[in-house]
Amino acid sequence: MSNYLFKGPFAEHIENHVSLKKAIGYKYEAEARHLLRFSSFTEQKYPEATMLTKEIVLDWCSKKSYEAQANQCTRASILRQLAIYMDSVEIGAYVLPKGYYPTEEQYVPHIYTENELQRFFHETDQCHYVSECPYRHLIMPVFFRMVYSCGLRSSEARLLKVSDVNLETGILSIHHSKKDNSRLVPMSDELTERCRNFSANVHMFLKETDWFFPGLNGKPMTLGNVYHNFRRFLWRVGISHGGRGKGPRVQDFRHAYACHCLKKWVIQGKDLAAYLPVLKTYMGHDSFEETAYYLRLTADVFPDISIKLEGCYPDIIPRLEGSADETD
Repeated sequence: MSNYLFKGPFAEHIENHVSLKKAIGYKYEAEARHLLRFSSFTEQKYPEATMLTKEIVLDWCSKKSYEAQANQCTRASILRQLAIYMDSVEIGAYVLPKGYYPTEEQYVPHIYTENELQRFFHETDQCHYVSECPYRHLIMPVFFRMVYSCGLRSSEARLLKVSDVNLETGILSIHHSKKDNSRLVPMSDELTERCRNFSANVHMFLKETDWFFPGLNGKPMTLGNVYHNFRRFLWRVGISHGGRGKGPRVQDFRHAYACHCLKKWVIQGKDLAAYLPVLKTYMGHDSFEETAYYLRLTADVFPDISIKLEGCYPDIIPRLEGSADETD
């Protein structure tokens, strides 16, 4: 059962659809909220509907005056999944053709150079104490290094508990990540030592169940806090930012980590067929396609190894499509 009270003529089908998605491992929280709004919409405009008609689908999916194209596509995709489910249980439903609404130009991750990383991390080390966020100057140098050097999604680092960071073994326990997956991630010796020093200064009175990167009032550090500081560090080291939605993004540290790993392995002559499954597990990917995306991205960003990649993996590189596997 979901945590939402769906309304309207399709309430039961929405409830069953959301429950099924969660049962097979999807968090499906943001999608459920979209469907909650859709259920209210149908309750008001189509209370007697017995089928999910094309009229209802197009009415709901029509672009709002204030809405970004990406959000419209998201709403349409979520409703399309509901329609596919309803059709599978023989309830009349119009399935919107895939790609019915044009998407915005695909975002290409910014792969930070070694020099950019050095400058950025040096700037985090200059972060000073402020009373409004008393641990900020201690958190930022560790947080951003962890996101990059462990290839984490920013939410995975932000929502770590004290008990999730083993300071003896240097192992991170990532719980309830994308599609509710969990995994273990080893840290470098240098990062482990940083975490030990950080913990000694921050966690003196915290419990194992408290947040490793604490925010205010017992809550985790917020997305807004991460983004605000990220933009400030970028500006101070002279890395150009195109504005919200244009990048670079915090998530690009994760993408840079994957590309830098692949570049290093290619230069070292490693067998990527053996190493790609390791990267897949380390980064918490659900499918090989998510990991293989980085082969194409690495070839594009580092032309000097592109020929070697294409020569070794001709069946992957030419046809590789898609995009980075998440936003945060």
